[in-house]
Amino acid sequence: MEYKFSTNEIKNYADKLKAGDRVLLSGTVYTSRDAAHKRIFEALEKGEDIPYNINGASIYYAGPTPTPKGLAIGSCGPTTSSRMDPYAPKMLDMGLYAMIGKGPRSAQVVEAIQRNGAVYFCAVGGAGALAAKCITYCEVIAYEDLGCESVKRLTFKEFPLIVAIDCNGGNLFNSGR
Repeated sequence: MEYKFSTNEIKNYADKLKAGDRVLLSGTVYTSRDAAHKRIFEALEKGEDIPYNINGASIYYAGPTPTPKGLAIGSCGPTTSSRMDPYAPKMLDMGLYAMIGKGPRSAQVVEAIQRNGAVYFCAVGGAGALAAKCITYCEVIAYEDLGCESVKRLTFKEFPLIVAIDCNGGNLFNSGR
């Protein structure tokens, strides 16, 4: 199946999505990678505020390159998602709706996706310059000192994704195409 919806509609679609479905996603997405996840969890442990509300959020595991003049963002392809697996179950339990990256996830993440009615999307690796054409806005909102790994608020416009792991137990990495 093919779908077109916004990030604020993910929960409405989550139980309909099946591994292998194609989605054109629009709306607000936050970038967050290894270093940012570590800082977010340090802040949570201290009871401090974190850069964005995890409840209802969508995270893109990406570290965009510097923005060329006249564009919203530089090349912005996905990074390997498994590096965020130690953090993902808790974030999903806190209300994270969607994760976007590349590659398989651990059994604990798959269980948390199912438990929370969330979804894991894969973006095409190696096509960051093309992906950037579907991003209309980029703003650094936290940890600017991390450079490309800073937390950014992006606006997607029909960003092409594949449902890799759905909330009903479908897992493209187990079933194949």
